[in-house]
Amino acid sequence: MSASAVRAVRGRLPIFVALCAAILVVIGGAMYFYDHARRETIANGVKIDGVSVGGLHATAARAKIQRELLGRLNRPLTVRSGARIWTLDPRAAELTVDVEKMIAQAVSASREGSIVTRTLRGLTGGSVHRNVPLVVSYSHQAVRDLTAKVSQTVGRAPTDATVQPSASGLTAVPAQTGLEVEGARLAERVERALTGATVSHAITVPTRVVQPAVSTAQLAAKYPAYIVVDRGEFRLRFYEHLKLAKTYEIAVGMEGLETPGGLHHIEWEQVDPPWYVPKKAWAGALAGTVVPPGPTDPLKARFMSFDGGAGIHGIDPSEYSSIGHDASHGCIRMRIPDVIALYGKTPVGTPVYII
Repeated sequence: MSASAVRAVRGRLPIFVALCAAILVVIGGAMYFYDHARRETIANGVKIDGVSVGGLHATAARAKIQRELLGRLNRPLTVRSGARIWTLDPRAAELTVDVEKMIAQAVSASREGSIVTRTLRGLTGGSVHRNVPLVVSYSHQAVRDLTAKVSQTVGRAPTDATVQPSASGLTAVPAQTGLEVEGARLAERVERALTGATVSHAITVPTRVVQPAVSTAQLAAKYPAYIVVDRGEFRLRFYEHLKLAKTYEIAVGMEGLETPGGLHHIEWEQVDPPWYVPKKAWAGALAGTVVPPGPTDPLKARFMSFDGGAGIHGIDPSEYSSIGHDASHGCIRMRIPDVIALYGKTPVGTPVYII
């Protein structure tokens, strides 16, 4: 290339550079104004809690969220257990949805990247795949109150199997299972419905069956021994595993010193017991003393205490004629062979029901 040609190229170069710079300035300015004009336009593909707001201006997106999302969340919740129904209104739960914050997050997600990527995305119809989560608050106390109310109404404690004694014998009262509301699961379901995590606003109360500590099948094993005393008939009936095993003739307390009625339990037992004389007027000079085993001790062979002092005990054969009568000072008298046989089958804790 000749010198003159080189000089010509060099002369045009500044012009070319200036032209390119001018073009870049124009393009940059156009991009700036385009991007600025879309500063509150949400990019395609953006959703708010599953509601599509892509391509909408923030104002239009706000209206759509209020129409579609808030309409769904503002429905009352119903909690059902059988025929019982409880209702929780979102206003009573102080439900608040922060629409402005969600719109701001949607706009912010749309503004990610450089001005170049945003402009190209806008011009080519590109998308931003983002789902803005629901921003919601509610009264946790309202949820706790509802859970407590449901639990109190639906829940019931189990009932252990037990025995009902009477003059005719022992009647087994069957056990009843209990029902417990699973409070944590119920609260979770209420919260999920409140916050739109579930489509349905109808909630079923989760429960679990609670078994009794003593089932009907276990009842006989719980009562290996049971004593029923019929003062009117002067009979002591001994039951093994709820079945009548033996009936004994007895004597009971005389008038004014009656054998105490009701349900008692054997508190302690003793072989060849001494007599701890109660401090009562009828005891005379012996009141408060201890009479050791022997001829002067009225308690023979065995003693099974109940009601804090009264007891079941044997008597000397010379007093067997008192059997079948109101003759004692409150105790239950038995013949010696009978009380020994009974003693061997009735441990401490055995129920003693006196009619």
